[in-house]
Amino acid sequence: MKRLLLIVALALAAYLGLAPAPGHFDRPASGGPAVVETSPAVIDQAFAERRSNLQVEGQGTVLRLLADDNTGSRHQRFIVQLDSGLTVLVAHNIDLAPRLDALRAGDAIAFAGEYEWSSKGGVIHWTHHDPQGRHPGGWLRHGGQTYE
Repeated sequence: MKRLLLIVALALAAYLGLAPAPGHFDRPASGGPAVVETSPAVIDQAFAERRSNLQVEGQGTVLRLLADDNTGSRHQRFIVQLDSGLTVLVAHNIDLAPRLDALRAGDAIAFAGEYEWSSKGGVIHWTHHDPQGRHPGGWLRHGGQTYE
């Protein structure tokens, strides 16, 4: 009986510790990300813990522009280095949001999107609105303009 109570108590503590803070997104019906995380260390922590499906906001410096991914939905791709030194691939859907034509290596960029873990640092995607309204909208900010 004590063992069962301990398990229930641990499960409840884990649930309460993972519950979204007030003002954060609730998990949408489509099973998308549960919360928006804005602390600069959140992406580093998600990388260390191999977490995915996490709605994040952040900023960094564009290290390298990559060729567009034209398979399926088209994505503009580039590598961003965060202040911590961690690098992430940003995959920005240019079928749903405007392309950042003026983007260059060395530019500052801010983003909101969904973080997916990878051994190379991770991927930020969903940096655009969801035309079906089932996923939190993301964005990119560059040169004083917001792309969503």
